[in-house]
Amino acid sequence: MVVARGSGGHGTCKPKPGSNDRFRLRESFERAMTIGRTAKRKSVAPGKAAAGKRRHSDIVASVTARPQAPAQRIATSLEEDIVLGRRHPRERLVEQDLSERFKTHRGDVRLALFELEKKGLIQRIPNRGAMVRDLTPNDVKEIYAVREELEVMAVRILPFPVGANSLEILEDLQRQHSAAIDAGDLLTVFYSNLHFHRALFGLCRNACLIETIEQLAQKAYGIRSYANAFPEALDRARRDHIEMITALRRSRRGDLIELTRRHLIPSPAAYIRAYERRFGDSNGADQ
Repeated sequence: MVVARGSGGHGTCKPKPGSNDRFRLRESFERAMTIGRTAKRKSVAPGKAAAGKRRHSDIVASVTARPQAPAQRIATSLEEDIVLGRRHPRERLVEQDLSERFKTHRGDVRLALFELEKKGLIQRIPNRGAMVRDLTPNDVKEIYAVREELEVMAVRILPFPVGANSLEILEDLQRQHSAAIDAGDLLTVFYSNLHFHRALFGLCRNACLIETIEQLAQKAYGIRSYANAFPEALDRARRDHIEMITALRRSRRGDLIELTRRHLIPSPAAYIRAYERRFGDSNGADQ
């Protein structure tokens, strides 16, 4: 199974409280995906299967994170602000303000903004600087139309039956997601949902398709917080995940395709409603 890789680095800047815990979560999920990828390539003797499962659970629970480089730490923090709806479309990102907030020089801030621009989360406008990317309702509809086709393609070509180890990884990630919903921890909800879908679409084994799905998913990071503000939307997502795992276990491709389409509906709908309330238009022509 091929999975899009995360990024990381080293540094000595002191992180803000709680950031190490969040990075441990991200790192643990990446390690979990590595185990899943390795398991798809190697056959595991029956006597070793249980030990492998225990190692997976242990890693998810207790991986120690490495410190992040300053630019990566800034990029991660701003990305999480966007994901959680703390920063809104068209909100300016002033280099001097950010360098003071993170107690570093503007060179690190510029590198961080460059990384976020590559992901499609922010935009730079001549003579106005950087700001959170303004996705208009039409942009969102176009992104999600393509996402739907690509994600349906992935579940249409993934081979059945799905191995027990892959199902266990998905179940572990779903338990993380469900527990985060119950705890009201929206950042963990985001990361666990992200890695659940990386693991799911990774089952298709088409590296080009997986990479393209990941790129479009990044463009939608700032959209998801709008649906996550509603408990019923979070509960619907939780139930969708459970039903997706059931469809995989029972090799019910039609059910999986329908669930994949349905799962994409709440976020763009909530974002568009909020956008039109905030800006009073549906085409975003006013910049």
